[in-house]
Amino acid sequence: MKAMLNQDIIREATRLTRAGQLVKATALLQRMLRGESTTDAPSPTEGRVALAGPLIIDTKANVIEGTDSVPQSKLTTSVQARMPRTLLDRKKVRSGIGLRGVIKRAPLSTRDTVPEGARFIEGTYSSPAGSRTYRLFIPSSYQERPLPLIVMLHGCTQSPDDFAAGTRMNFIGEEQDCFVVYPAQPSQANQAKCWNWFRTGDQQRGKGEPSLIAGITRQIMDDYLVDRKRVYVGGLSAGAAAAAIMGATYSDLYAAIGIHSGLACGVATDLPSALAAMRQGRSDQKVIFGDRALVPTIVFHGDRDTTVHPNNGDQILEQSVRTMSAQKEVHHGQVPGGHAYTRTILIDASGRGMLEHWNIHGAGHAWSGGSPAGSFTDPRGPDATKEMLRFFLEHSLPQE
Repeated sequence: MKAMLNQDIIREATRLTRAGQLVKATALLQRMLRGESTTDAPSPTEGRVALAGPLIIDTKANVIEGTDSVPQSKLTTSVQARMPRTLLDRKKVRSGIGLRGVIKRAPLSTRDTVPEGARFIEGTYSSPAGSRTYRLFIPSSYQERPLPLIVMLHGCTQSPDDFAAGTRMNFIGEEQDCFVVYPAQPSQANQAKCWNWFRTGDQQRGKGEPSLIAGITRQIMDDYLVDRKRVYVGGLSAGAAAAAIMGATYSDLYAAIGIHSGLACGVATDLPSALAAMRQGRSDQKVIFGDRALVPTIVFHGDRDTTVHPNNGDQILEQSVRTMSAQKEVHHGQVPGGHAYTRTILIDASGRGMLEHWNIHGAGHAWSGGSPAGSFTDPRGPDATKEMLRFFLEHSLPQE
């Protein structure tokens, strides 16, 4: 693996990106990762550039490859459809991902995000580490009694409203009487609004973005009646990778985590290792463990994900299962008119399902079972929102 990651090629790709030569930069990185000859790479003394700021590593969704026969021109509308988000900026393009390719979506309306009678309010959290805004869903049933809290971390280029619309977590939260908070990653922190899951400074308790996400969580817990034993965190793509970090570093705060199309905590610490992990996963990663033996985890990953390799979903479970003795159950299912899936459950000695892995056959890099009102969703998959919340509510922090 290390032989494939040529630092001179990384520098040259960065230079080409900043010069606006995105296609050339992408091709250079892809050839490097495939182990092919990279004749465009500079010599060790040529083309070196100083990196003025953090690089953007994004696990943004790609066009979903449906199970039906679809013309290639619709599956991949341009070279950019499969580029790492490191190399392109689509901030001016508002598009959705459908099973037939890129489609335009109507502007969001209140009914896409908020059930009747509920509230979806804005807030801000500030600390020495910085500040973040967020959107908080308050169910109509809230009458000054403790309710569970779900923290949802969006993917790159998404917003809290977009993520809420695509996952419809607020509607399931309304049914199950839960708060849902959506921290927002601003473009000032990452140009593509990605959570910086690949930086060591954002993988540690009490520092960087983990401290901000935990701070938002605690602020909601202080401002509202929250059941402190039933607080959870989930996310998509870069947000899923950040959720994995939160589970590893704040296991005393979150009772369970949900990882959709993400990566395990600690698989990357810089651009080369992030690209490698996204391409094929990592078997030699230095994992980061929390202070509890195991954080209950549910994972969703499409087996045709070409943005974050499906191996990453397996590694998230492997990262946790090393410390437990479990019985394995495997179930196969099929969504009527949609994707088949394999659901693997690891059950501990007490009979609780501690780990779940949903391998969604034929699905790409998008929220399974989501609404097309939001970006990067696959309506033909099993309902990840419903299943994630079901798994969350089966778990609570141990009594002190």
